[in-house]
Amino acid sequence: MRILLWGIILILFRLNVFAKEYEVKSPDDHLILKVNIGTDVSYSVLLNNKLVIAPSAISLTIDNGLIFGKEVSVIKTEKRSVSDVLHPVLPRKYKNIKDEFNELKIYFRGKYSLILRAYDDGIAYRWVSKKEGDYKIIEEKATFNFTKDNYIWFPEEEKLFTHQERSYKYIKLSDITPNRFCSTGTLVNLDNNVKVYISEADLISYPGMFLKGSSENKFGLEGKFAGYPLETKLKDDRNEPVTKHAGFMAKVSGPREFPWRLIIVTTDDKQLIESELVYKLASPSKLKDISWIKGGKVAWDWWNALNIYGVNFKSGVNNDTYKYFIDFASKYGLGYIILDEGWYTLGDVTKQVESIDVPELVAYGKEKGVGIVLWVSWKSLDQKLDEALDLYSQWGVKGIKVDFMARDDQWMVNYYHRVAKKAAQRHLLVNFHGAYKPTGLRRTYPNVITREGVKGLEHNKWADDETPEHNVTIPFIRMVAGPMDFTPGAMTNANKRNFRIVFYEPMSQGTRCHQLAMYVVYESPLQMLADSPSKYYNNPGSMEFLSKVPTIWDDTKVLQAKVSDYIAIARKSGDKWFIGAMTDWASRTLKLKFDFLPEGEYEIKIWKDGVNADKHGSDTKIENRNIKSGDILEANLAPGGGWVAIVSKK
Repeated sequence: MRILLWGIILILFRLNVFAKEYEVKSPDDHLILKVNIGTDVSYSVLLNNKLVIAPSAISLTIDNGLIFGKEVSVIKTEKRSVSDVLHPVLPRKYKNIKDEFNELKIYFRGKYSLILRAYDDGIAYRWVSKKEGDYKIIEEKATFNFTKDNYIWFPEEEKLFTHQERSYKYIKLSDITPNRFCSTGTLVNLDNNVKVYISEADLISYPGMFLKGSSENKFGLEGKFAGYPLETKLKDDRNEPVTKHAGFMAKVSGPREFPWRLIIVTTDDKQLIESELVYKLASPSKLKDISWIKGGKVAWDWWNALNIYGVNFKSGVNNDTYKYFIDFASKYGLGYIILDEGWYTLGDVTKQVESIDVPELVAYGKEKGVGIVLWVSWKSLDQKLDEALDLYSQWGVKGIKVDFMARDDQWMVNYYHRVAKKAAQRHLLVNFHGAYKPTGLRRTYPNVITREGVKGLEHNKWADDETPEHNVTIPFIRMVAGPMDFTPGAMTNANKRNFRIVFYEPMSQGTRCHQLAMYVVYESPLQMLADSPSKYYNNPGSMEFLSKVPTIWDDTKVLQAKVSDYIAIARKSGDKWFIGAMTDWASRTLKLKFDFLPEGEYEIKIWKDGVNADKHGSDTKIENRNIKSGDILEANLAPGGGWVAIVSKK
């Protein structure tokens, strides 16, 4: 009889009859993160008591057979509430970030725990291990199940060797089979304008998360991770794909925390722009001295192919050309110039080509108040990392642009941290190109000032898929993760009919004001001016705006926003407000309400699409007027158009 009773209890246990549910609510009570613990662990998310994420299983398998989240036994739980204010070194949205959340920590038998957090704009969870010694992570199960066949903006990838520079396909969840996958973040469009953004934060010594179609749920997604790299094949000075992966994801050691899996839930597209959840979840800064970390605008050489004119020397990779760039940067208050590919002998980042003298350019730039940033391929830098960084520091260089990593396996993620740390030790800024999306490294190492991982302006040199619609999609998805080095600033601007692919004298799709608006809408504390200084000299009206617009911000107000259609943002710097608006290929009139201004009278200077901007993309009209708090102005945007303004107190 006793044996029978225990048998029934065991069956009931396996049927989750004894499952227990825990929950943590957001500070405003609108979001609820529920965790169901039985034989397995799953979570669900509710917004205003309506299911947003259906029950979704999570687990972590290590090499001794232990699975975090399987056959679990809860030891205890802890709750806490936090209300704090964070102060970013280089604010991309806000000078001060309110950090408020409620947290639940569940301790399990087996020396591990699960931390769950609820913020007003999203939720997050992470596994924590107290296991000592060395071990391997075999598999992580991270699932995201939805209740119906919603649409998703899906940045589809073809392979794990990727720069994560993708277009966002708008497709149904049911179209995503288990053999299709995308990079993160991604955005799911639910009913009643509810949107769910999925990504990760605090990625440290662990592979990055992609998302593939679920094998268990028709409307679900599940994490996909690169295996630990065993063998690679170096194809040239920069491209080194993995040719053999191990049967595990990561080698880890001792007690540690694993990356946050985060979900932002919004009822208004504006909230996606306003969120700083990735930053909040990242590890605090490891740097004590941050006084040397300075943002600014950058004159960039590669996009315009060093095409300067009206000079008495041959333009190209030589000191005369870069002194011309420095003079331009100095005249318009740009903080930096970049020496991109060509300044060193490929394969050796310590050997300058004969036509370049970096110390001479550094000295010349110092006289003009302009710093030098050097481009390097990641592999060549890695081969002489300490030697090269010591040399650049000795030269007086301000930063490095590291390119072509195209991987986020554990080894490569460790490389990012290694470069960030060693560069910081020498007071060097870092801009990662050919990179995976941000996961908060800019908080941990504030010298990591920006990164790519976005289909940017450079694609217009060889393709036609960097369109105005793409341009008003990425602020709601890619930019949610962190600063993006899109490299705007084209001075040759074309509509659909006139656009041509020209590699050495490229143009943009959309209007001139569409490009100008990117300097307000797009966040990057190190913001490029991609076109030729000669063209900028010939466009003084545009340069009046570009010379004044800053790259870091005290405050942000989203005025109008709809994913893939339009966006209008007001940002504050000091006592001035800068406004930028952009549209897709549809012409629009946006009504902008200036109720964010304190009481008083103001002057506003506006750069807007000219009456013929639909035919000639560079057509721009500049006007001045007075304005007061609460006024409403109409921004008339041409197809692919834009609108910018500077507001000053009278």
